[in-house]
Amino acid sequence: MASSSEPGCFRLDGEAVTLVVAIVQDLPTIAWWGPRLPDDCDLGQLLRLAARAEAPASPAIEPVLALTPQAGQGWIGRPGLAVHRDGKDWAPLARVTGIGEAPGRIAITSHDAAHGITLEHALHLGAGDVLVATTRLTNAGRTVLTVDDLVAPLLPLPTHVDRIIGFEGRWAGEFATRTQPRHPGIWLRENRRGRTSHDAFPGLMATAADTGEASGAAYGFHLGWSGNHRLFVETLADGRAQIGMGELLLPGEVRLAPGESLTTPPLFAAVSEAGLGGVALAFHRYLRARPEHARLRAKPRPVHFNSWEAVYFDQDPAALMAMATRAAGVGVERFVLDDGWFRGRRSDRAGLGDWTVDPAVYPQGLAPLIDHVRGLGMEFGLWVEPEMVNPDSDLYREHPDWVLAAPPAPQLAFRHQLVLDFGRAAVREHIFAAIDALLREHPIAYLKWDMNRDVNHPGGADGRAGARAHVLGVHAVLDRLRAAHPAVEIESCASGGGRADFAMLARTDRIWTSDSNDALDRLAIQAGFARFFPPEVMGAHVGPATCHITRRRMSMALRVASAMFGHMGVELDLAAANADDVAELARGIALHKQHRALIHGGRRHHLETMAGIYAFLLVGADGREALLSYTVVIEPGGIFPDRLRLAGLDPDADYRLAPVWPQPCSDAAALAGVYRGALLMQAGLQPPRLAPATARIVHLERL
Repeated sequence: MASSSEPGCFRLDGEAVTLVVAIVQDLPTIAWWGPRLPDDCDLGQLLRLAARAEAPASPAIEPVLALTPQAGQGWIGRPGLAVHRDGKDWAPLARVTGIGEAPGRIAITSHDAAHGITLEHALHLGAGDVLVATTRLTNAGRTVLTVDDLVAPLLPLPTHVDRIIGFEGRWAGEFATRTQPRHPGIWLRENRRGRTSHDAFPGLMATAADTGEASGAAYGFHLGWSGNHRLFVETLADGRAQIGMGELLLPGEVRLAPGESLTTPPLFAAVSEAGLGGVALAFHRYLRARPEHARLRAKPRPVHFNSWEAVYFDQDPAALMAMATRAAGVGVERFVLDDGWFRGRRSDRAGLGDWTVDPAVYPQGLAPLIDHVRGLGMEFGLWVEPEMVNPDSDLYREHPDWVLAAPPAPQLAFRHQLVLDFGRAAVREHIFAAIDALLREHPIAYLKWDMNRDVNHPGGADGRAGARAHVLGVHAVLDRLRAAHPAVEIESCASGGGRADFAMLARTDRIWTSDSNDALDRLAIQAGFARFFPPEVMGAHVGPATCHITRRRMSMALRVASAMFGHMGVELDLAAANADDVAELARGIALHKQHRALIHGGRRHHLETMAGIYAFLLVGADGREALLSYTVVIEPGGIFPDRLRLAGLDPDADYRLAPVWPQPCSDAAALAGVYRGALLMQAGLQPPRLAPATARIVHLERL
């Protein structure tokens, strides 16, 4: 990091990115965030190049687009801070009072003595050139400060970045993308579900009109928060644009006593001239470099068997042992017992909260099943939903006041369950003790931590809104479990991908991407997920031949091809599957294991295709191997599909292409041969004509 000769300019440099912070009008602002600037660049020139004359009917001095725009500076856009003291002290203007610099980091302190607030902005350029930014607000006054809104540092968007890609969806259809032009005014996305949500993922991307997968300007943003949130992109009438992300605070949810502070969830941001793919790879590199990710590299990611779609609530120890034997026979390495094992749990109407083994189903406890699973060489995993309680449970009958509620408003019926208030210390202590006891009593290697309903009435015991406290409480319990049982892996599940974010991933090892195991729907879901998360944390299962959600029937070859490129698992009744499907599943799992290191450590390149076709290339970390996935969902309009241009290869190297899935492959000749990397990327290869719902996987070896 180096400061320029221009007073008030500071820079952070990554491998290919430079961030320049300037102090203008005593406020911190981003003067540059983009491709790396020359080391000897005079940063003051950035300010002079951006200077604008006074506009008609406008302020003589244009208010700066600060990291936290404030009402006191005369900012007429959306502010980054909304506070007051009983209706007063509502227009603060905190000015810079100090700058701290360390390798890869800038910390900026601003203070407003008149209104009694201090702001601290922390900016860090980490692995993958990902910017991690937070805002900290401290009440430096003598009375309580009510905080209605506090946004992570706001970042500017250049004029030519005029497309917004939002991430939306629904249950069993998460991570859908919608591209819209950036227009004057505000693009706004809010979430009040109490969890990250299926329909308003806290992330977005912004691009230029001509940006593609591998070229053009692209920006990516993600808020690392597991609850209510607000995202916005605001384009002012003067042409400037700002992007902001922060918690969505409910009325009165945050009131700071004198000396207390509030820090925003971190904003993770990436910029790339290598298109949308460059942004995704930056996020992947960042996550893989985090200390929490090291545990995922300690051993190969074990192939799962999950019991849910095999037996649902109809659990029988003998049948499950037989299922475990069949699972081991096809190459499964971890057996996960899903919902239905605990006291009173014969359906979703009872039992949640009573986390002890049901003697009516398991008269000898879980030990015989666990011993059988481990004797087959597999790990044992268990499903839990600790945040929830059924009214028909001993826990609720003993502690009906432990749930989040907003009386006298009636509770909203939702899966026959209510949400425990993790903002209460007694609730956190009880749940930790219950899960800790299970993990101490049994050799459980894995927890599937589920959350199957929204938080519709997030009122705490004190009558105040408690959505934020609940999320912090969940994080605290997970942190405590990780500390007490460091070898246990945890999955973040919320009716599928309803709680997928970098904050949960700091405390868990896997995200259940969607409750839909429909192989064709999964292509779109997994493509959206992969914009932010690497393959090794993406739960992807081979489901039944007929999907229980879409009722669509699909071949085993297609189901394997869809699940191959994540943290692979199996979720079907192996006893009901025909012998040919079981044999093909075993071959698919063996192929996944053969290339597991490549899949879980490689670079994923989404390839541009015709509508109705999904294709991507996973290139190994050392570049020696790659796997191409190509799936036709609907038949192309023309006789032949467009040629497929690959990405991420060495242009000067030759590659041997060999189809590896399914086998045998009648159209192998069209995808086999030796080709120069430059030709594969620039001219592309001609895919064969395939029927809808058909996939091909091709192995590339650099010669």
